[in-house]
Amino acid sequence: MDIREILEYLPHRYPMLLLDRVLECEPGKRLLALKNVSMNEPFFTGHFPHYPVMPGVMIIEALAQAAAVLSFRTMNTKADDKSVYYFAGIDEARFKRPVVPGDQLLLEVAVERSSRGLWKFAAQARVGDALAAEAKILCTLRPI
Repeated sequence: MDIREILEYLPHRYPMLLLDRVLECEPGKRLLALKNVSMNEPFFTGHFPHYPVMPGVMIIEALAQAAAVLSFRTMNTKADDKSVYYFAGIDEARFKRPVVPGDQLLLEVAVERSSRGLWKFAAQARVGDALAAEAKILCTLRPI
């Protein structure tokens, strides 16, 4: 999926859109996405000016956006203005290496469970073969 197609599945826009491309998608199972980390990201001006590091919460947000695309693809629907796909929980989050400008962040999410509109994913962010972050994330689609 290129950026135009991603925009059909996510309501996020600059500066909160954190996916550049979906490389693989198996609805109901897993998704692999790419985030090119650029020095032009707005958070780098303050985190940290002397050594820019992508905030961990932004890495988790990128994983959640990948999970949202996987959920929508699995449900065979798209984002609309009548509902919002929310975080419901983040468990076991661990950060293993800094993500810095110039890195390509590979975001992999796998469905662990889906029941009554609540989705649980195993999520990992990698730079090359190195694990940068991992978490279990819970998300839900709710009407506005």
